[in-house]
Amino acid sequence: MTEGLDSSVAALLRKYALQNALEYDGKGQVGSVMGRVMGENPDLRPMGKQLTPHIANAVEEANALANSEGLDAIREILESESPDALVKKTKQRREGLPPLPNATEGAVVLRFAPNPNGPLSFGHARGVVINAELAKMHGGEVILRFDDTDAKIKRPMLEAYELIEQDYQWLAGRPADRIIIASDRMPVYLEHAKEMLEKDFGYVCSCSSEAFREYRVAQTDCPCRTRDSQENLTLWKAMNAGEIEAGQAVVRVKTDMSLPNPALRDWPALRIQHEEHPRVGESYKVWPLLDFQSAVEDHLQGVTHIVRGKDLMDSTRKQILLYEHFGWEYPETLYWGRVKIHEFGGFSTSAMKEDIEAGRYEGWDDPRLPTLRAMRRRGYDAEAMRNFWIELGLTQKDISVPMSSLDSTNAKTIDATTPRLTFVAGGERLLIDCNTSRSGEAVPTSANPPVHPEHTDKGDRHWPFGDGDELEVFVVAENLAEARERGDVRLKDFADLDLGAETARIKAVARVDATPIIHWLPVGHCEPAILLMAIDGELVEVEGFVELNDHHEGVVVQLERVGFARIESRGEDNMFRLIHLHG
Repeated sequence: MTEGLDSSVAALLRKYALQNALEYDGKGQVGSVMGRVMGENPDLRPMGKQLTPHIANAVEEANALANSEGLDAIREILESESPDALVKKTKQRREGLPPLPNATEGAVVLRFAPNPNGPLSFGHARGVVINAELAKMHGGEVILRFDDTDAKIKRPMLEAYELIEQDYQWLAGRPADRIIIASDRMPVYLEHAKEMLEKDFGYVCSCSSEAFREYRVAQTDCPCRTRDSQENLTLWKAMNAGEIEAGQAVVRVKTDMSLPNPALRDWPALRIQHEEHPRVGESYKVWPLLDFQSAVEDHLQGVTHIVRGKDLMDSTRKQILLYEHFGWEYPETLYWGRVKIHEFGGFSTSAMKEDIEAGRYEGWDDPRLPTLRAMRRRGYDAEAMRNFWIELGLTQKDISVPMSSLDSTNAKTIDATTPRLTFVAGGERLLIDCNTSRSGEAVPTSANPPVHPEHTDKGDRHWPFGDGDELEVFVVAENLAEARERGDVRLKDFADLDLGAETARIKAVARVDATPIIHWLPVGHCEPAILLMAIDGELVEVEGFVELNDHHEGVVVQLERVGFARIESRGEDNMFRLIHLHG
């Protein structure tokens, strides 16, 4: 029944009712049809309530026709009336980041602005990757800006400046286009503050924080707001001369004390700070707060787009009000939601610094920490990390993901190029009689496991056995104990063994039935090794043996049945050292 409906609307309802009946074997649903109708004609959305009975009737008729005449009858009607309904539409998955709004090719300027109170952590990685990728897409540039004007709460660490530059270059794949250190540009910020006071859109406030909070809540002007520019400049001079103590005066931006958002009401732009700055010492008494410093610098550096977390939306609103005072145009701003990595929930840069100083961690590259230096040391691939953050994109939705998501992306990225090695933890000796095999097969004089099991073109590894009738090998003690209970075992890529006697005998070279496989190493073709692993918050050194190889330090390998690992050093103290990456 479609009486009273426009003919085009009636045809649309009929099309999707028939399509739904065809797809679901005569069991079409009103909700599904409603969604398809509204998707094709959004103008009908306000009419949803009125359309519901008409859609229900169309669905009932289509289902009845499908059940009485068959699905072929439905298909014939659609071929005649709406052939497009028979074409299955597949949603194209977008790859990469969406282009920036209102971007001029070659003129895009973005910025990544960490506080240098420590090297970059995995949480910073999103800002590096997103900004670098968007700049690359638009032929633009990224400014690496050190927001280091807070020497009290987030005290800068001198070595962090260089560490962050290194972290940025490793992860982005190229150095930043420009580097700016905010503390070097203090005269610029102070000059803009003075201009703000001269033009009377800022004022020196000597109210206590508690008193101003009451004015803010009551939406009434602070008495200091009525000071003329000359009085404000006199106080400003006294602040910079150190004649006013910290906490006794701040410079505020005039906005409107009746604004709905309390955070925007005459917000503080600069304050007195007597702490010695690690880079510039005691050269300044008045320092800008981040919202002021960042806003001024973004304008002066020609930043066209700001990409930041949605928790900084109030910062955007504050800065827009400041830009209006100065007569500047605010950059395009995009936001992302919070990403929580389960395993890294309890770390902060300041807490990590304290723990390192207390000796609870070895340093910023301790494998248990979520710093980029630690992850790089373990062997994470920069491209994989970029892919991880690009895949998450710029959604404002808060999400929580396990570390296994990054590990999966990393494994996909490096697996094809990662050589295999065998590592035997502990290493219990097993003696094998190599005279003859019970099956009559010739006993091999070497084992030749593949460099990569899925890429035969990479060739084989060669484990020679040497001369003699016996072969001595290392196996994992637990594996050997389980095998002895069964009575037989297969050494991977070699032979099935009979373990009934003290000296093992070769039962067959070809694998028989489902004989359990264990990893092993010839005693003459391996060297002592230590695998460093982070287990339950502790660093554990697993001693064992690794097969002889010619891979250099820094190479990531896959230890069979153990996982990916990075070679840290070889030959030191006659020991081969690796650090575990992930499974």
